[in-house]
Amino acid sequence: MALNCVLFFLLATFATTVSATDHIVGANKGWNPGINYTLWSSNQTFYVGDLISFRYKKTQHNVFEVNKNGYDNCIIEGAFGNWSSGRDFILLNKSKRYYFICGIGGCSDGMKVSVVVHPLPPPPPSPSAIAAMHSSEKAAAPTTVGGFESLVVRLMLVGLMVYGCGRI
Repeated sequence: MALNCVLFFLLATFATTVSATDHIVGANKGWNPGINYTLWSSNQTFYVGDLISFRYKKTQHNVFEVNKNGYDNCIIEGAFGNWSSGRDFILLNKSKRYYFICGIGGCSDGMKVSVVVHPLPPPPPSPSAIAAMHSSEKAAAPTTVGGFESLVVRLMLVGLMVYGCGRI
């Protein structure tokens, strides 16, 4: 029974720390000519660790990561990477501006996208830091946890009841 409790708490902890997003370029329109990718990217927020994915017919298009000059002039010379599977998942592992183009002529038809990747925001304060802050403030009003964190706390309590983790 103790192993179940450990696994449950590890899973709960993992669920609260994983937050990478897969940004599908063009959403349901995919990687195709005639789409305003500047508008699409302006409605996204990219963080280090996120993925950007391109969906397209692999016999018709591809993806190249290029520099600003390659992006502006639709040239693939000196490209940093290229993909051609039709379902390409690219890890955005640095805080910087990335430039992607189609290298099979699609760039001149608008198949290019530039995205700015931001550093990860700082993690939320730990429960012990929150407790220390509240005890030092001597807050009179009770505090509540909302959203996803509240769901995780509830699931952990259910796990305690179901698995009897409180009797370790």
